[in-house]
Amino acid sequence: MADAEVIRRALDHPLAETQFDTLGHKYGGKVRDNYTTDDGRRYLITTDRISAFDRVIGTLPLKGQVLQHTSQFWFDQTSDLAPNHVLSVPDPNVIEARACEPLAVEMVVRAYITGVTSTSIWTHYQQGKRVFCGHQLPEGLRKNERLKEPLLTPSSKAPQGGHDVSLSRTELLDSGVVSAADFDAAAELAMALFRFGQRHCEERGLILVDTKYEFGKDADGVLRVIDEIHTPDSSRFWRAASYEERLSAGGDPESFDKEYVRRHLADRGFRGDGPIPTIPDDVRTEAARRYIEACETITGAPFIPNLDDPLPRIRRNLDLG
Repeated sequence: MADAEVIRRALDHPLAETQFDTLGHKYGGKVRDNYTTDDGRRYLITTDRISAFDRVIGTLPLKGQVLQHTSQFWFDQTSDLAPNHVLSVPDPNVIEARACEPLAVEMVVRAYITGVTSTSIWTHYQQGKRVFCGHQLPEGLRKNERLKEPLLTPSSKAPQGGHDVSLSRTELLDSGVVSAADFDAAAELAMALFRFGQRHCEERGLILVDTKYEFGKDADGVLRVIDEIHTPDSSRFWRAASYEERLSAGGDPESFDKEYVRRHLADRGFRGDGPIPTIPDDVRTEAARRYIEACETITGAPFIPNLDDPLPRIRRNLDLG
């Protein structure tokens, strides 16, 4: 695994933002800069930005490369299970994809009751609520406990800076943001992807706790999974070997995702509102190390980072002059 010194070296060249005017029409998301071309392609540049509590809170070294490497592994592994948008990978931070019109909903699948955000199932349960996204929850659940079966708990897609809202299928259909046919097709793909991810992670000593998927329709009306699959940004991963012991002791599981950063911020009183606290370099480095460990555990291969200054490298690899 990339050692701490390599990760610290990457602190000098964070990929915080891109501006490639000749690449296409730009739309900046929380983590990815998207450029759409006139001929129906989209370049997704995965930056090092990290979001938490629906806010962009800074950067983590090498995060963009780790996310893309992990996601490409899953795209390759699941291509016969769910159509995806990938055409090519011209750079460690860039995917060339089919342009798709995203569905206005995130398909969130949860297998455990956990979380610290306002949309998390544990936050709602702690407040005494026993119905979550249309699902009836039993009494007596403990934080981080496994649910009887994975639950589909979709959420709205808030504009950048806004807060996503967890909603039931009925609420989403009543809002008119998605059709029943599109919702049900995406839901079926999401559950199939999650079951596949659970099995693979179990074989690798990890627990796939929960995740979110995004779907879009291409120019021919084909529904495709877009953005990313089962990365430390979109998913929670716990170490399986220590899970039961930590659960019995009332502690948090060993995590390999951005929950580490969320907890750091929550411990300092930040849950999405007000000024964003500065994240120390040692926390950023440790978070990156966890991302890399998750990536290597999932893929079964070493993650070899590219430490070149990313902006000129991307410009070269995309032949932007």
